[in-house]
Amino acid sequence: MMPLLTLSTVRAQETPPSEYQLKAAFLYNFAKFIDWPPSTFSSSQAPFAICILGTDPFGMAIDETLRGKTVADHPVVVRRARDVSEVRRCQIVFVSSQEKQPVSGILDALQGQNVLIVGEADHFADSGGTIQLFIEGGHIRFAINTVAAENAGLHISSKLLALAKIVRGPENGKN
Repeated sequence: MMPLLTLSTVRAQETPPSEYQLKAAFLYNFAKFIDWPPSTFSSSQAPFAICILGTDPFGMAIDETLRGKTVADHPVVVRRARDVSEVRRCQIVFVSSQEKQPVSGILDALQGQNVLIVGEADHFADSGGTIQLFIEGGHIRFAINTVAAENAGLHISSKLLALAKIVRGPENGKN
């Protein structure tokens, strides 16, 4: 007779989430801890769009992680875009470290929009991006440029700010 697998045996065999599954979860959680201006959405039924600009490092991980999720009663959708002109109606724009367009050009194109711009390149938040994801001590951490968030009309919860490295300065907040 074959022994039954226990729950602990099954859990031990499960693979841990990938870096980009975790980053997808971070994007979703960021969305839940931000007050979005009403003008962010074209209607009460409009989706909450998380857009990936340029090369997509997530693959299907982000689609699977966010399937069936909502933010402020808006269904979450994932979109992929090659050009910054395609992301103006997105609530979150993720810029991968592989993106070839200069960060300054992306920020200039989205200036005045209620868009949370998240990136993973070194000095992304220092360059004016709203949130920068980075690896430190084997864990995903994040920095928030509060000036950029304010300029985008986004109000970030103090609970989220308490977990972040805060970035400020005259070179920040181009958004």
